[in-house]
Amino acid sequence: QVQLVEAGGGLAQAGGSLNLSCVASGRTASRCDIAWFRQAPGKERVFVTSINWSGGTTYYIPAVKGRFSISRNITKNTVYLQMNSLQLDDTAVYYCAAALALGGGIWSSPPRDASGYALWGQGTQVTVSS
Repeated sequence: QVQLVEAGGGLAQAGGSLNLSCVASGRTASRCDIAWFRQAPGKERVFVTSINWSGGTTYYIPAVKGRFSISRNITKNTVYLQMNSLQLDDTAVYYCAAALALGGGIWSSPPRDASGYALWGQGTQVTVSS
């Protein structure tokens, strides 16, 4: 069973940066697609970005493209989310999620919906202030 632990949340000023990490442990962690979701107060959890198991495919929602960057260190089973030019609307609890990429090639596309992910981290709070 894969377990996920997020870290790196906190408080940042608008225009600032934060770097989140998601460490995946477990026998099949290296074969998991990883995504980041976020949930703002009073709103639903939404997809933000994803990276496939090989690191060969990434996807970003338009709201964060060009500002956020997802990457993974395969040897450390860690996925990073570098968030730059933070905006007030980025304030949310950020969750990483994992989906086992059964049969997926190195250019496979991870799911972009929460229903595609069976494993979730505990979440980390990101607060952007003006």
